[in-house]
Amino acid sequence: MELGLVGLGKMGGNMRERIRRAGHTVVGYAHDPQTTDVASLKDLVDALSAPRVVWLMVPAGQATQSTVDELAELLSPGDIVVDGGNSRWTDDERHAEQLAAKGIGFLDCGVSGGVWGLENGYALMYGGDAELVARVQPIFDALRPEGEFGAVHAGKVGAGHFAKMVHNGIEYAMMQAFAEGWELLERVEAVTDVREVFRSWQQGTVIRSWLLDLAVRALEEDEHLDRLRGYAADSGEGRWTVEAAIEHAVPLPAITASLFARFGSRQDDSPQMKMVAALRNQFGGHAVESK
Repeated sequence: MELGLVGLGKMGGNMRERIRRAGHTVVGYAHDPQTTDVASLKDLVDALSAPRVVWLMVPAGQATQSTVDELAELLSPGDIVVDGGNSRWTDDERHAEQLAAKGIGFLDCGVSGGVWGLENGYALMYGGDAELVARVQPIFDALRPEGEFGAVHAGKVGAGHFAKMVHNGIEYAMMQAFAEGWELLERVEAVTDVREVFRSWQQGTVIRSWLLDLAVRALEEDEHLDRLRGYAADSGEGRWTVEAAIEHAVPLPAITASLFARFGSRQDDSPQMKMVAALRNQFGGHAVESK
């Protein structure tokens, strides 16, 4: 199968490689001349045989909107656009309507896997018409992890990004819990090896997880996280999760508190946010601030 892939950053570049390894043809486009396969979006569209599938991995908001606007003029009826970035789910409905007016299909796809996806595969949550999903299924199968689980047709347009948004909200709360536990262990004089305490939890405990494994990895690299500033950014999904909870009157005290804890990190050098920042860097390659 042929695929056009727009955006070849930390995730997009690895996704291109994983899809190619599965035997598909990928034409990638990025502004970076060192990574792009073609010089423009028009060249990408021209390089694909109709009906085309173009997958977006660009930042949410204006960058995604401008790309959709340009593709709406370049693509043909019967083509499909898949937004695999972290767009807000309400934007998906607008993009689907905009492209449908041109006879172009639209799917949204939440993608989780960070910088480890090339090796481990990407968890996928996609939304849209079943007929369109079936046409893109070979690409979903190439990206997903091996095994029975790891991909889901979550529902209609917007469902994929809504599911990914909730996933990221849960991720916020889990990271905050690890961070709070780590700070308390570090503060108590009786505990002399916090890193090994975390490592001991990797086997046989109910909190063993990939996040715990990444916490141990971060502590192996910097035992007390002395090289990090206690500052953790938020990329938007946590805020959107809390806003959706308010709209639907669903109580989310843990997720909401974890989001506000990140806001607090921007006022002080928070020890807990050192661990949150370290975890975000481990799983997603997100930037950290050094002391």
